[in-house]
Amino acid sequence: MGKKKIRVSLSERILQIVIYIVVTIFVILCVYPFYYLIIYSLSDPTLAAKGIYLLPKGFTFSIYQRIFEKTNFGHAFLISASRTVINTGLCILGSSLFAYLVTKEDMIGRKFVYRFVVITMYIGAGLIPYYITMKAYHLKDTYFLYIIPGIINAFYVILIKTFIEQIPPSLEESAEMDGAGFLRTYASIIMPLSKPIIATVAVYAAVGAWNSWQDNYLLVQNPKLQTVQLILYNCINDAQRIADSMKNGAIMAPGTVTMSAESLRMATTVVAVLPVMLVYPFLQKYFVKGVMLGAVKG
Repeated sequence: MGKKKIRVSLSERILQIVIYIVVTIFVILCVYPFYYLIIYSLSDPTLAAKGIYLLPKGFTFSIYQRIFEKTNFGHAFLISASRTVINTGLCILGSSLFAYLVTKEDMIGRKFVYRFVVITMYIGAGLIPYYITMKAYHLKDTYFLYIIPGIINAFYVILIKTFIEQIPPSLEESAEMDGAGFLRTYASIIMPLSKPIIATVAVYAAVGAWNSWQDNYLLVQNPKLQTVQLILYNCINDAQRIADSMKNGAIMAPGTVTMSAESLRMATTVVAVLPVMLVYPFLQKYFVKGVMLGAVKG
């Protein structure tokens, strides 16, 4: 016998149609700004300035080509990518190890240390003390400025600690009875069972490291250590001058696409946010888990 179909009333069908329409409109409103950035950056600036909606006008990659030729974008992309990978890995290691440490009740001053770390989320010394501290640690104008300050993050410590405390203590006890020490238990028991929260922290840390630019802006003058986000910041603020210099420096042969400040801003933004746009949809569920875990008392 075939399965009986559930009858849906006319009012319910209308409600479903309305919901689908509203959700579709909402998705379009969320996606279209990013799509507009892409099609504008792939269009001839002269034609795009007259109006562009669904498809590129005068399709061209010349704007991206000039950005990579006239700026340090390629090297900056490598700096940002390496910073993101290294910072994320060390942040996961440092924050998870510290979080596991403060779950141990026999740790001396455990509550004081944990609460002191939590306080840092609410109280900041300010920009000048931050600058002085980084300079005192000899992190000014060094690649380590992008790595060392982010090894332990208070918010990630709270998330991981909350998750670890949900793991049955009997698993740790059985490992200790088999002769496993602190690090062995951490590596063999805690980390494998904490994959969901580790994935959540990895996404947060990676996006944060990729989007970070203020440390580069304040403490790094070496152009070889410039990040993608700072180039984006400079291009947006000084797009007209950069576009004029590129236009004047280019040999305007027949068919050459001219550069405009708007097209430069669009193309630079696309290059800067494209990695996040490609990765985030596949990892969105981990953000949701992170928000839910963060709502649990640590």
